[in-house]
Amino acid sequence: MTSSVEPVRPEPELEDAFDRLVEQGTDRLARPWPALLVTGLLGGLDVGTGVLAYLLVEHATGQPLLAGLAFSIGFVALLLARSELFTENFLVPVAAVAARHGTLLELARLWAVALVTNLAGGWLVAWLITRGLPELRETAIEVGTHYGHLGINLRSFTLAVLAGMVITLMTRMQHATDNLGVRIVPALLFGALLAGGQLFHSVLDSILMFTALLAGRAPFGYLDWLGALAWAVLGNLVGGVGLVAFARLARVPHRLAAERARQAGSPAAGNDGA
Repeated sequence: MTSSVEPVRPEPELEDAFDRLVEQGTDRLARPWPALLVTGLLGGLDVGTGVLAYLLVEHATGQPLLAGLAFSIGFVALLLARSELFTENFLVPVAAVAARHGTLLELARLWAVALVTNLAGGWLVAWLITRGLPELRETAIEVGTHYGHLGINLRSFTLAVLAGMVITLMTRMQHATDNLGVRIVPALLFGALLAGGQLFHSVLDSILMFTALLAGRAPFGYLDWLGALAWAVLGNLVGGVGLVAFARLARVPHRLAAERARQAGSPAAGNDGA
């Protein structure tokens, strides 16, 4: 007596979320240069507003957790303004490339432009903060020095991995629904977790280090920042792409195979799940 076992298939919600990721990722990869530059620059400005809120609350209370909650303003701004954050691109365009809707070169272009423009926008906000609110300079030096002195070691790397994981989980949760009100919740929660937990995030912590450097008397320099940035980017990639994005895509293998086959023009595209 034989029995047939039906293949295990993911829930329709997972498939819908995958389709949204691929569709939106394809659009991001295909963006023209002007759009990439503008959305990335605005992303840096948005995160910079979160840094402003963080420093104001940290200065007033001395409580990193409360300051982290205030920082969430920056992630809400990112969501509502539809601007671009470097680490938000660890899931959506990666899904599109995995489904053969884009190339690794296009992904590298997106990552590079988003990172550089995020940092440029963030530096500008850091300059404005230190010039417009000189009373925050001491707090900026203290906070920025924390990240400037983390160093290149196992602890800082694990903090960077955690930061990449947190941001990519936030992105995944936001793309699981089209309800704007629901999507704001992860921005608030994960923004507070990222900043309040003092995780090592390439863009956020760069802006905090910029405020310290621009405030003057920071016990580190731009070369120290550059080394910290490279180390944070590596850890963020491992946490975001390695621990979250690949694991999420592994939950819909038949949809991923079908999309790849469809892009290759294979008749197998019509037999997904068979």
